[in-house]
Amino acid sequence: MKMPLFVLVIALIAVACTDFTTDKELLTGLKQDVEYLASDDLEGRAIGTDGEVLAARYIADKFKEIGLEPKGTDKYFQVFRVNKPTNPHEQAVIGTNGEGIAGRNVVGFIDNGKPFTIVLGAHYDHLGYGSEGSLYRGEPAIHNGADDNASGTAALIQLARILKEKKSDYNYLFIAFSGEENGLWGSNYFSKNATVAVDSLNFMINMDMVGRLNKEKSLAINGVGTSPVWKDVLNKINYDSLKLVTSESGVGPSDHTSFYLQDIPVLHFFTGQHEDYHKPSDDADKINYEGMVKVIRFIERLMGELDSKEKLEFTKTQDNSGDSPRFTVTLGVVPDYLYDGEGMRLDGVTDGKPAAMAGMQKGDVVIKMGDSTIVDMMSYMRALSAFTPGDETTVQYKRGDQISTVKVKF
Repeated sequence: MKMPLFVLVIALIAVACTDFTTDKELLTGLKQDVEYLASDDLEGRAIGTDGEVLAARYIADKFKEIGLEPKGTDKYFQVFRVNKPTNPHEQAVIGTNGEGIAGRNVVGFIDNGKPFTIVLGAHYDHLGYGSEGSLYRGEPAIHNGADDNASGTAALIQLARILKEKKSDYNYLFIAFSGEENGLWGSNYFSKNATVAVDSLNFMINMDMVGRLNKEKSLAINGVGTSPVWKDVLNKINYDSLKLVTSESGVGPSDHTSFYLQDIPVLHFFTGQHEDYHKPSDDADKINYEGMVKVIRFIERLMGELDSKEKLEFTKTQDNSGDSPRFTVTLGVVPDYLYDGEGMRLDGVTDGKPAAMAGMQKGDVVIKMGDSTIVDMMSYMRALSAFTPGDETTVQYKRGDQISTVKVKF
């Protein structure tokens, strides 16, 4: 019996629709992943703890459920050990032998039989009870790290689900890193002990803190100078009218740096700093899940736009971190890294610190400190570096249309 044409068309559309993950399915999956990874049961997922092991098993189970091929050294796991020096000026020794802290990367692979592979990564570890790296000043408490970085890990899992359903001219390698909070330990180890040929790696996408897309839909993308194709492609695929805030450098405080240093083009996606950063209050109920869907769809479009390309050209970028001013005092604020206006906008103010004591608030824009005009983050840092503990100065800031001047003491 011959099927009528309109019935055939409807049947084909139905089949096509089932091949792709819907936004509703994405929301459900993201909430499930973040709520588990950022639960108290995992006690902050610090490297070398039972919580880290539980998180790694969860991610591995998800990779298996999706149908990713294990690509660690022990099924999905790549275990490494870190001997942390007692001298803070010495670097940690990362390898597989010896004592010290044991961490594990979780690695899954989509083998499409192609010569080149795209790496998608996110770190899943966090601060545990906040003994190191915490900005919280109270008694030890679980730092659940919902945005940092259960959000990026959940996005990684859902992108694996999406890309497993698509045909591609590339293979895909998905890596959940551990030890990022301590110094990019997991990604450093993988980049030097890769479970696929390094020269087959086309580019690396890093998702670190993608759970707090703001009302302006500001999305920071770092590393756009690491390949000449990035800028044009990113603007071309911006269907959601996201406010893209880009930076050139391939070097930054997250796992893409480890791949950039192996001459691999990188991009780091980031939805911005906030008052809960590295504090126990970074919980799952504060995540913007609809915003995460927009970030994931953006990366999905990026994969599709580059699918017919050959291997991307790598370009080195200027690393300004060595020229960053050094300072011994703090104003006690969280800068808004997504602000692209003139001045330095505050995304948070710490109680008991100079800015809070002077009455400054979140949203204020610092435009002058002492005799220095503040036009951006770097000029703020340079101005701050001129002061030492006990110094007093004035800070001028805008709140809406009003300009105020206050005195602060460091």
